[in-house]
Amino acid sequence: MNYVLDPELAAAAPMIPALDLSDVPGMRALTRRFLGQAPQYESARALRVEDVAIPGYQGAPDIRGRVYAPADRTGPVPGLLYLCGGAFVMGGLESVDNQARLIADRAGVAVVGVDYRLAPENPYPAALDDCYAAVLWMAGEAGRAHGIDGARIGVLGESAGGGLAAALVLVARDRGGPVPAAQFLDAPTVDDRLQTHSMRNLPETPTWSAANSPYSWKYYLGDTAQPGGPDVPVYAAPARADLKDLIGLPPAWVAAYQVDPTRDEGLDYARLLIQAGVPTEVHHYSGAFHLAHMIPGTAIGNRMIAARVDAIRRLLNTS
Repeated sequence: MNYVLDPELAAAAPMIPALDLSDVPGMRALTRRFLGQAPQYESARALRVEDVAIPGYQGAPDIRGRVYAPADRTGPVPGLLYLCGGAFVMGGLESVDNQARLIADRAGVAVVGVDYRLAPENPYPAALDDCYAAVLWMAGEAGRAHGIDGARIGVLGESAGGGLAAALVLVARDRGGPVPAAQFLDAPTVDDRLQTHSMRNLPETPTWSAANSPYSWKYYLGDTAQPGGPDVPVYAAPARADLKDLIGLPPAWVAAYQVDPTRDEGLDYARLLIQAGVPTEVHHYSGAFHLAHMIPGTAIGNRMIAARVDAIRRLLNTS
């Protein structure tokens, strides 16, 4: 299928390395090199950045985390759990560092990044359990010690992290634990069936290729279920939820990109949330590829970043 990219994104596309998830170690090394070349965000306000150890869920290993908080705060501020993308197999604290600093600076919230466990070494539900452990930590005494208002915690996830964020609000509700007050789903990976129009008709696009999606789901699900089969849990692939499963979930902000194989699963999930009565705001960016705001200095990327910072401020009631 032919597509038209935003001119600035089209100019940047040839410089974006291609991913091949058949080689996970190679892709992890490539990602580290790519991240190492990115300039660090320079915050306009002073930030307190601190590494922390978050107790794992039900005896699981501790999780490495990092808190980015405005140093000039005079009282508790909202907290935002930030879940990186990376197809469930790549990423970590370093991959969210720049955007975490930006969000803490511009939205005035305490951002918590986590090194959730990665597949295929740690398949479902390891990453989801780590995310839930992070919410418990943020809402508890440890979070309060870092100035986090436990009643105003949101979760932001990108790509696979967006799928984890969508699953997190479901599992937090059903486990009776603290439920995030808002969910920010940026190009969320939520559907293992891979049968949407965009997945079938956008095979080769910058930053994400549809050919990698089967690998991603196979690694993530492990022995739990066969991707596309009847036994995939809703907590692993939230697009499988019935409307009744979504009723009462916290407000959602969903971003999708026109030139992106994952486009339609994000839009379809937003539609389900809307039909379930969940207050949902949807942004679809024409001429943009998967997570295009990662490309620094483009006008469209700046608009994307401004939109989600604004949403974080509004939905977490930031003064």
